[in-house]
Amino acid sequence: MSGLGNATVAELRSELALFGIMALRERFTPWQLVEVLGSLLCLRRLDGRPLTDNTSGPLYGAEADDALWSALLCRAERIDVEDDFVLRELRSLDATAAPLARLAEDLVEAAYDERGAYEWLLAARSRLGLDSLAADAVAPELRRLVSQLTDLRLRLEHGESLTLADPHARVGDLLAALLDDTEDREHLTVLAADPDARLGRITRRRLLLAGIGELDLDVQTGSDLEERLADPDLVVTQLPYRPGENRSVLAALAEVERVADLLRPGCTAVVLGPADALVDELRDTEASQLRSALLRGNVVESVIALPGGVLPFRPGYRPALWTLTRDPVPEAEGKVLLADISSEQLTAEVCARLAEDVLLWRAEGFRELGGHDPSHGRAVPVAVLEQTFGGPLTPPVPPAAAIWSDKVKERPALIAEAEARLERATADIRTYEDEQGPYRGGVLRRVGLLPRRTTLGKLIAERRVTRLPGHRIDDRHLTGTAEGHHAVLGSEEISGGRPVGMRRIDRLVLATEYDRVALTEPGDVVYTRTPRLGLYVDHDGFSVVAFPARVLRVDPKAARPLTPRVLAALLSAARGTARSPGAVRPARRIEDYQLPDLDPDEVMRFDALLAETERRESLLRAQADALAEARSLTIAGLAGGTLTLADPPPRPANHT
Repeated sequence: MSGLGNATVAELRSELALFGIMALRERFTPWQLVEVLGSLLCLRRLDGRPLTDNTSGPLYGAEADDALWSALLCRAERIDVEDDFVLRELRSLDATAAPLARLAEDLVEAAYDERGAYEWLLAARSRLGLDSLAADAVAPELRRLVSQLTDLRLRLEHGESLTLADPHARVGDLLAALLDDTEDREHLTVLAADPDARLGRITRRRLLLAGIGELDLDVQTGSDLEERLADPDLVVTQLPYRPGENRSVLAALAEVERVADLLRPGCTAVVLGPADALVDELRDTEASQLRSALLRGNVVESVIALPGGVLPFRPGYRPALWTLTRDPVPEAEGKVLLADISSEQLTAEVCARLAEDVLLWRAEGFRELGGHDPSHGRAVPVAVLEQTFGGPLTPPVPPAAAIWSDKVKERPALIAEAEARLERATADIRTYEDEQGPYRGGVLRRVGLLPRRTTLGKLIAERRVTRLPGHRIDDRHLTGTAEGHHAVLGSEEISGGRPVGMRRIDRLVLATEYDRVALTEPGDVVYTRTPRLGLYVDHDGFSVVAFPARVLRVDPKAARPLTPRVLAALLSAARGTARSPGAVRPARRIEDYQLPDLDPDEVMRFDALLAETERRESLLRAQADALAEARSLTIAGLAGGTLTLADPPPRPANHT
């Protein structure tokens, strides 16, 4: 149970129950565990009383198990006469499965109800060894996006009675995500289908435990969804996964066409499928014709290219979403909303903005004035897409909201400001060189004996250098550059992975949560050896050093004093500071690093030279930063089509 140090009591109870379930894997297969436990939870819901009710008595051991299992079978035969939910699974085992009934009760106790217990059990399916059930699972962020695109909660709040459908349900993950988004399940009817009867029964149990009445659900076995109970209002489905070498673009588009045939006027569908069929350029003529027919049929509402990794068990699979609407609003007729978020993270903000784009497009369509400018999409006429037969369904230009954003409008001014900074930095360099002259280090070849060698450990023992520890800082207490009073220096800052000052901490938080933390003093050398040796001289001080970084503090009153710059420079050049690629730790301790013990006057000359190089580096860095900012802004503007270039100014006559 690693990683449960801050877990809730309910989570600990669930983990304890799972431990008991895992212990029975030698007696039962993973399939039996999931199916029988699900059946027992359904039996408890249908019967309305605990599984172990009225089974206590003087019996122990095998006799108690026989009595419990016999009672459960009698209850199942009475309640599930037609074997819709539980009967066959319970009949397939004998009294040796009685411990599962007690574990099911433990799950309900931890989750507070049967549905929570079953959802927790299915969330642990890969841990139980059922990778086949987890292979098609989608990331929670994608489930949230699908729920938002259906707008189920708002439609139910308006008093509508809706029918949900999934023709490729598998274990019902997408349907369960929709039901998680609403508490009003009395007005819902659910249709589902899957060729695998075992998966169909899992889905049927899952829907029943989610609060769908027995008469309001119909889970069918097969590849076709028959509308025997009601006509669907919302369809959510994930097209069956096929490996790339066996994947048929035409077959995927044919499945989308079958979903479209389920829709009556005003109905919506969300289809998750392979990007090579739904978004990418098509090379097969028949597939291009079918996709073109779907677009011309005025049923495709939006096409969304998704980021990779939203199917955790298939990281190389590139998914995409289509939303379909039968008879859209007049303003949206003949157009498709195209969005490409394949290079973004599927954060809550991205999901919310994308869902807003699609829902407003569904409600309002396209309006020239006063309409919604999509944040992630672009409305494109189908006639324009037809000009490139089989071409990719990606936005031809960035969204209007991106083109006319304040950031884009301010881009010319920002470029002019960067150019002005570049001129000032160039002038500062010229002025400094006029005052100080060209850079000259005054380096000469040493004649005579080499300087005596010492180690950092000896310097510490002689108290010329003091080593101080870093502190363990909770990431929750860190803030950004605009907040906080003290910079936090950790391994990433010292090794160059993150700019210094990006992480800060408020002084009040530091005083209340970390009363023993000592701030750095000006001139402290902060070092880290993770993942490699890094050294940073904190000239300003008043920073917080985060473990595993540590501090070396030079004593300026020592008999043979060092300076922070010189110490950092000599340590960076020490031999044997790197580690081999497969090593867990460096080859030697930092106390064993050897460095020359320079004479005091040589230390002062070396420190002056290092200070001079730092000054010149800062001047050159200011020039390089201004040039890089002007360059990146210009490239972004030209690439986005919002900037153009004037004729270049005439060059001087002597320019070669």
